[in-house]
Amino acid sequence: MKAAAIKQLIAGSTELFSLPDIYFQLSEMIRDSRYSLADIGKVIAKDPALSARLLRVVNSPFYGFQAKIDTISRAVTVIGIDDLSNLVLATTVVDRFGKIPGELIDMTSFWMRSIHCAVIARLLAKASAVLHTERLFLAGLLHDIGSLILSQKMPEQYLSVLLAADHNRALLAGFEQELIGFTHAEVGGELLKIWGLPESLYETIGCYLNPADAQIHKLDAHLLNMAARLVDSGQQADGLEIAVAEFSNQSLTLVRLTREQTISIMERVEEEFLHMFELLGPNKKFH
Repeated sequence: MKAAAIKQLIAGSTELFSLPDIYFQLSEMIRDSRYSLADIGKVIAKDPALSARLLRVVNSPFYGFQAKIDTISRAVTVIGIDDLSNLVLATTVVDRFGKIPGELIDMTSFWMRSIHCAVIARLLAKASAVLHTERLFLAGLLHDIGSLILSQKMPEQYLSVLLAADHNRALLAGFEQELIGFTHAEVGGELLKIWGLPESLYETIGCYLNPADAQIHKLDAHLLNMAARLVDSGQQADGLEIAVAEFSNQSLTLVRLTREQTISIMERVEEEFLHMFELLGPNKKFH
């Protein structure tokens, strides 16, 4: 019953929440052995604005490459097609959904929090020795996208949720479950599945509130759960210390991190977040 309700909700949202054509074109080319990395680079290069922003990201301290990367084909070679594809998706998603009318959700705050979570997730993944950490960046960026669907397609019910939670993110999912019947995480995971994104993304996002529910991508789900809790830890005094203390020993063992490492990672987050927000949305005003 719940699954059917979520599918019906998303079926009525595909016109508003659809991915840009270039992402699907790239995905098809990546799966087709007839296309080389150079061919894929040429397709991206046809979009000057996207190309410029991707090169800014790849040349940023976020990656830390010593030599300047001045072409998309070189970027594909250096960071790999999967990671570059994730960066294309991250960049185009912010563009595509940045101007959704935000009557219930302030879009500037939404994307600031999403990019903040993405940076934390990537840093945690890197410290955890995860390969291809861009997928965690993307998971962090998209983990809350179900909230946008709920606010657009069920505004009255979602307003009741927001009023009940009273700006406390820790209470949000509980009231979503109680008042709507499912959570923003479940909606977001199903949307990503319908988009045809990898299981590593849609299961991670769909299960991030309860990472033990993940069947295959438990590590990613636990990392995303930690990142989401850390990004909200500033809501209260001593929030970071409290959030880290509440991480279970089982979760920390799974992600191969200590509480001390986690606190140390958070000391680097703010500078990287400000830089990434500028790169993903330069001179952009979200409405």
